[in-house]
Amino acid sequence: MEPVTTIRGASPIILGQPHSGTFVPPKIERKLNPLGKELRDTDWHVPQLYDGLLEGATIVRANFSRYVIDANRDPSGASLYPGQNTTGLIPTTSFDGDPIWEVEPDAAEIGRRLDSFHGPYHAAMQAEIERVKAVHGFAVLYDCHSIRSQIPHLFDDRLPDFNIGDNGGQSCNAAITRVVAECCETASTYTTIINGRFKGGWTTRHYGRPQDGLHAIQMELAQRNYLASETPPFAYAPEKAEALRDVLRAALNAISDIAKTRSLGEKL
Repeated sequence: MEPVTTIRGASPIILGQPHSGTFVPPKIERKLNPLGKELRDTDWHVPQLYDGLLEGATIVRANFSRYVIDANRDPSGASLYPGQNTTGLIPTTSFDGDPIWEVEPDAAEIGRRLDSFHGPYHAAMQAEIERVKAVHGFAVLYDCHSIRSQIPHLFDDRLPDFNIGDNGGQSCNAAITRVVAECCETASTYTTIINGRFKGGWTTRHYGRPQDGLHAIQMELAQRNYLASETPPFAYAPEKAEALRDVLRAALNAISDIAKTRSLGEKL
């Protein structure tokens, strides 16, 4: 299987999907323990959830599991959230803090996975950003994520439904964050937070340079709102998902409307 799928569109909006993949090469899978083989920290069904929500959106999707290597982590291995529990470039534990490997990867293996998986994903992302900017003069990278609603090892209490991250206002034009938040907050049955526990991963922080016409925003969704259960087999729940898709559709089209009506390529 190819490590990355790219679907090109004419819109200035790129949907990043770094954590929905479940492919694990057999040589790597043999080194996972039974818990690791469940891949329970996958962003389950994110491609299905976002399918068809925005006409012309470009999609860059990692097909490999985040347990192979995490495409939303700094390739240097630096922590996104120093002093807080989190998982690394190649996770050694689940989100619950439990070991996932029978044999953990050594430095040489990490290097091979950087070359074979992490590097190709970001090469594809960079190529699409450059293509979109060449056409529109700017690009908006919307990074699609989801996570279980309650993970005491990572955060207290129950996660809000919509977790919007723009790296503390640094990774995109404020109008983008504002319209996304307004769409989420208008849906009164859901809860929303900006730059809470999730402020944006390495993708958002690395690519988000609004002063250069490159805007990046992360959406972390609580999985309770579109899964039948947040335990295996993590089945998709169409009726729940459709209500969530209505909000996501509104948010993506609101970003698209901003892109049509104001210059996002100018120096800010």
